[in-house]
Amino acid sequence: MKQYNVTGMTCAACQARVEKAVTAVPGVESCAVSLLTNSMGVEGQAEPAAIIQAVKKAGYGASLQGEGRGSASQKPAEDALADRETPVLLRRLIWSVGFVAILMYVSMGHAMWGWPLPAVIAENPMAIGLIQMLLAAVVMVINQKFFINGVKGVLHLSPNMDTLVALGSGASFVYSTAVLFLMSADLVAGDVSGAFHRLHGLYFESAAMILALITVGKLLEARAKGKTTDALKSLMSLTPDRATVLRDGVEVVIPAAEVKKGDRFVVKPGERIPVDGVVLEGESAVDESALTGESVPVDKVVGSGVSAATLNRSGHLVCEATRVGEDTTLAGVIRLVSDAAATKAPIAKIADKVSGVFVPVVMTIALVAFGAWMLAGEEVGFAIARGISVLVISCPCALGLATPVAIMVGSGKGAKNGILFKTAESLELAGRVDTVVLDKTGTVTEGKPRVTDLHLEGDEATALQAIYSLEVMSEHPLSAAIVEHARETGLTALPVTGFKALPGRGLEGFVEGRMIRGGNRDLIQGYTAIPATALAAAEGYAKEGKTPLFFCADKEFLGVIAVADTLKTDSPAAIRNMRDMGLRVVMLTGDNQKTAAAIAREAGIDEESVIAGVLPDGKEEVIRRLQRHGKVAMVGDGINDAPALTRADVGIAIGAGTDVALDAADVVLVNSRLSDVPAAIRLSRATLRNIRENLFWAFCYNSLGIPLAAGVFVTLWGWELNPMFGAAAMSLSSFCVVTNALRLNLTNIRNPKTYRRKAKVYPPIEIQTKQEKESEETTMKKTMKIEGMMCPRCEAHVVKALKAIEGVTDAVADHKAGTAVVTLTAPVEDAVLKAAVEAEEYPVLGIE
Repeated sequence: MKQYNVTGMTCAACQARVEKAVTAVPGVESCAVSLLTNSMGVEGQAEPAAIIQAVKKAGYGASLQGEGRGSASQKPAEDALADRETPVLLRRLIWSVGFVAILMYVSMGHAMWGWPLPAVIAENPMAIGLIQMLLAAVVMVINQKFFINGVKGVLHLSPNMDTLVALGSGASFVYSTAVLFLMSADLVAGDVSGAFHRLHGLYFESAAMILALITVGKLLEARAKGKTTDALKSLMSLTPDRATVLRDGVEVVIPAAEVKKGDRFVVKPGERIPVDGVVLEGESAVDESALTGESVPVDKVVGSGVSAATLNRSGHLVCEATRVGEDTTLAGVIRLVSDAAATKAPIAKIADKVSGVFVPVVMTIALVAFGAWMLAGEEVGFAIARGISVLVISCPCALGLATPVAIMVGSGKGAKNGILFKTAESLELAGRVDTVVLDKTGTVTEGKPRVTDLHLEGDEATALQAIYSLEVMSEHPLSAAIVEHARETGLTALPVTGFKALPGRGLEGFVEGRMIRGGNRDLIQGYTAIPATALAAAEGYAKEGKTPLFFCADKEFLGVIAVADTLKTDSPAAIRNMRDMGLRVVMLTGDNQKTAAAIAREAGIDEESVIAGVLPDGKEEVIRRLQRHGKVAMVGDGINDAPALTRADVGIAIGAGTDVALDAADVVLVNSRLSDVPAAIRLSRATLRNIRENLFWAFCYNSLGIPLAAGVFVTLWGWELNPMFGAAAMSLSSFCVVTNALRLNLTNIRNPKTYRRKAKVYPPIEIQTKQEKESEETTMKKTMKIEGMMCPRCEAHVVKALKAIEGVTDAVADHKAGTAVVTLTAPVEDAVLKAAVEAEEYPVLGIE
């Protein structure tokens, strides 16, 4: 996705216009414009120049983000988010208020409350009218941007909010100027009292006050919008500008942007780490809360990895740079948050459609209101006031901002807590999930074996040292668990001779002249008798899903050591929280049923929700079957989880997992904690609720405000809206939406008592039998040759279109091969398949 800065947008109608213009450019696959950040994300093969030209033709400006900037130290992304709008609006408001105050004194203070005016003016209605006109004209010049943008919008056939404001204010000014001419006619005719009476028909104060109040709203909105990007800006500001590198053993301070991969750099206590690296010398505690949200510092020793922007709390570190510039972990986090803000959530589609036609519809309603009141016999001034009120109270911005502000705040809140949503859609869908499927190894468990139990005969220390000495010679994961345990107890390995690995059975070697053997029960029983107590202990370990390892020295039995992949400390609480939130929790693993059941019991997962012995392609099949009963989230960390992560409605990857899993996922958990899964779902639900509140307010405000302004309620209850109050309401509407979105920052996403729901009743999980699999393999398959697919997102569009066809049970698209394999359970005409894909604008070259 390429990011662009867009200038000149003032409301949701502008946003819709830019999106429509860019989407029409050949080669553009998708376009998402953000009114919040004045940016645009474009996917496809179209040239940037063509995209920028399309935006300019629509009446706006555009530039590729980072274009024309030199070094990374200038932080172009942070610069793009800088609030330049507020200072300009503040200056305009101060000048506007000064002149409006004088205008209100002359127009309303003197007429309504008898406030004094100089005698030369007080008795001259024409002078009073001219002063009002001049003061209003000054305010209109100060706020000329409304008129410039409004006229541009009309000229490009895309009227916007500024068009409404300009029409409302301009109509007030023109009508009042016409009244001034009538006033002069009265004075020429000698009708001074008639001329004074016409002062009540002047709307110069409305023309000026509308502009001042809208500017107040724009100022409040700009300040609030600036706060929605605080999380992103705080991340961008974390990287230090300078770094201390070693050059021929001498410390040299250089810009952090100039650090290269392989450079050795020094980090002193209290300094932030400039780039990602690995510790070569020293020990320290590093505060990683900026990236993970975890407040407890992490101990770093030689060989430990360090990340850019984290804070060195205590020791002196010498590190080697491994990832610099745009490749650092922090840069990746910023990129994910920015991309999420640049995409659109499905819930925003209704608001986008309304925003696209909002302004023309409002202009039509204003004209109809004016005409209706004129036909009803009302005075021209009353009818014009109704039309002006409709124009100035209408607010497309509230509709346009309802979703993106909540998405920006929500994704920023997630980033601060180590939860990264790649798209706005994933942030929305996570809250709609019904079932959470957990991979066992590395997700529910630690992902590496550990010693859980010891049953040793005789002197335990002596026996364990002999076992440790043998196991240290092996690279097997079970051996590594025993070695780690022995080292933690402070033992030292003894020399080993004649070491030999016995495939499928165990190990053997001489330690201090004694043959030490270790492995399964069959191996050891061939050399010595195993006591009944040891056999009973081993059987108990096996029932708990642990692996018992037997050991002997010559013909002397040494004991049994149980090794298992242990449960993560937060897994039981996390699973309990998910179940309290009304989610069905399913554990999916390739391990045997006994081991899986033991882990599930310990974690708090129902036995019927455990699916064991599943191969990687089988995991994807299980996800597909679960999707028949609702939205499914898959949580995993390994390469074998990638197909299931891709198939799931929301793929959640553990941060410590493989790059393949991270790429396939929609959400990344930086901390590798299972407790972040319910936290992510809570955040999504909070964001969804916030968006619904914003949309409800925006639709209700316009649905009630426009009829009120048009005078619909005048005949019923006598409710009449002054245009100035309409302008005040409009100025506050967007501010209310943005402020409501900021409340997300107060949400405690780790509170287990929030966002609880009653669990649904789910049917038993269907496991595919061998007969079903064979039957499925005999179903009809068709391969489609498709042109124009450029990325995984294109694949998703094609797959979605094909799956919507009755008779299609599955579709797998490959943009690299340019194909889509369609699985059918009933005959489907080639023409139907072709039409579905070409409706998404991907030409079909052939079907086999």
